[in-house]
Amino acid sequence: MTCPREEREAIEELLVGEQGVRARDSRGRQIPETECVERTCFQRDADRITHSKAFRRLKHKTQVFLQPEGDHYRTRLTHTLEVTRLSRTVGRALRLNEDLCEAIALGHDLGHTPFGHAGERALDAIFSQGFRHYEQSLRVVDAIEKDGRGLNLCFETRIGILAHTTGHPDESRESRVVRLCDHVAYLNHDLDDAMRAGIVSEAQVPELIRERLGRSNSRRIDAFIQDIIRNGRAGEIDISPDMRDVWELFHEFMFESVYHNPVAKGEEAKVENILRGIWEHYCARPDKLPEDYRSIAERDGLERAVTDYVSGMTDDYAMYQFGQIFIPMAWSVK
Repeated sequence: MTCPREEREAIEELLVGEQGVRARDSRGRQIPETECVERTCFQRDADRITHSKAFRRLKHKTQVFLQPEGDHYRTRLTHTLEVTRLSRTVGRALRLNEDLCEAIALGHDLGHTPFGHAGERALDAIFSQGFRHYEQSLRVVDAIEKDGRGLNLCFETRIGILAHTTGHPDESRESRVVRLCDHVAYLNHDLDDAMRAGIVSEAQVPELIRERLGRSNSRRIDAFIQDIIRNGRAGEIDISPDMRDVWELFHEFMFESVYHNPVAKGEEAKVENILRGIWEHYCARPDKLPEDYRSIAERDGLERAVTDYVSGMTDDYAMYQFGQIFIPMAWSVK
């Protein structure tokens, strides 16, 4: 009698095309494990990521706007969920492995710092080995979660997480889908948030974008997703040549008008001082690190462990740590 996992693997023979990655063909885990009875290996990866501490912290990490006033701005967690849904949609349409798309998308930003890309730039300047969030995301699942034991994810999930920004020679088509959907998600929801914040107006959006993609968030997303699916069915997982000009214009517009906008990013100059102060404090006082990070320091070096600790902080916790370290506490004489 077959188990639910085996039934699902048999179904994948029909649902997942030859260019997709079927679960039973996975290159496996770094540490071999007994297969789950109910779930395929990629479903298991998605569950491990969802239940990780790093994943839960994403809800309190900045996407673009630092300390926004309002309840409807995206966080790193809502961004991750949007990427996940888009990736499953594209993966299904292209007969790829939806579960692998989901696992990669859920884990792709686990290594992001507090304060968004401002925090990433700050840690890159502070840490002698440099800091890139996609490399840190892989480090989170390999060497930080589970008290330093890692999540022991499948090869395909790990490479997809690492490759979501710059690509990798061993990446799958599912990985390329996630990378594109990451761009589609952040371009559109960051524009939506920027409009909500009054940083840009509809009239400032280049006419080519409005004409080719539409004038609403949902229409713009749909236009890109439909293009990726059409192009993927023709063979290449990428934006089509016909859509390339508006894709590049959208990126240029967002970097010029939003990501580098002094109104939106006015507080970022303070980020490096905050993170550097915390980082130098723990480098000078390693005994103050949490126990699991002291273990990482013994294994990988003190600066690496402190970088792991600081990069994993939420925005609020980094502010709390800075206050505890550098701001005198109120006192009174009785």
